[in-house]
Amino acid sequence: MKKIKFKRVLLKLSGESLMGDKGFGIDHKVLEFFAEEVKKVHNIGVQLGIVIGGGNIYRGLSASDQGIDRVAGDQMGMLATMINSLALQNAIEKAGMYSRLMSAIKMEEIAEMVIRRRAIRHLEKGRIVIFGAGTGHPYFSTDTAASLRAIEIQADVIIKGTRVDGVFDSDPEKNKKAYKFEKISYLDILKKNLRVMDLTAVSLCQENNLPIVVFNMDVPGNLLRLVKGEKVGTFIHHP
Repeated sequence: MKKIKFKRVLLKLSGESLMGDKGFGIDHKVLEFFAEEVKKVHNIGVQLGIVIGGGNIYRGLSASDQGIDRVAGDQMGMLATMINSLALQNAIEKAGMYSRLMSAIKMEEIAEMVIRRRAIRHLEKGRIVIFGAGTGHPYFSTDTAASLRAIEIQADVIIKGTRVDGVFDSDPEKNKKAYKFEKISYLDILKKNLRVMDLTAVSLCQENNLPIVVFNMDVPGNLLRLVKGEKVGTFIHHP
């Protein structure tokens, strides 16, 4: 058995990450890549929960610009996360892994309701658990949903897959001299207004002493190296 630093992990992916080069919707090549990356960590015994956003299909925060009530817009965003979750589940099972899709809102025909003990039992049995529909309530982001689910399943860490190598003091895609933090405290994330995760999500992790790692999900093998304890991305924790 290979050494594992993080035995139970909550992986947060953005909906936008599924777009690939398309600019909208879902790229099947990205799904296949994510499934293969997940398989690498699953094969060494890591218990994995996943939360994915819906920004590639619909963002609740942009609803007001279109004349849509914020609550209705957020509910539309929740449904978008379920579409992405179903697509990801399909890719994961095609790659030969067992999974369960759990929803924060009732959708009996396509997903189980989120029940904490049941989710933990699925993880213990080696099933990948995908949590859809956010928290089930408006005004909460999928980042907050990921923090909440990570705490509920007693994850060792929440890891956020992005397209950059960690947390920087400015946007590394716009500023080539942006400084990357190897480690940083929750408080500094909040003080410096570094938009890693929203305020509620970071605060939840801080209050429950749940470490966060932000890393580049697009680099093959990064997820595996991270769970094995190699220095990948930025580690956010108590000082």
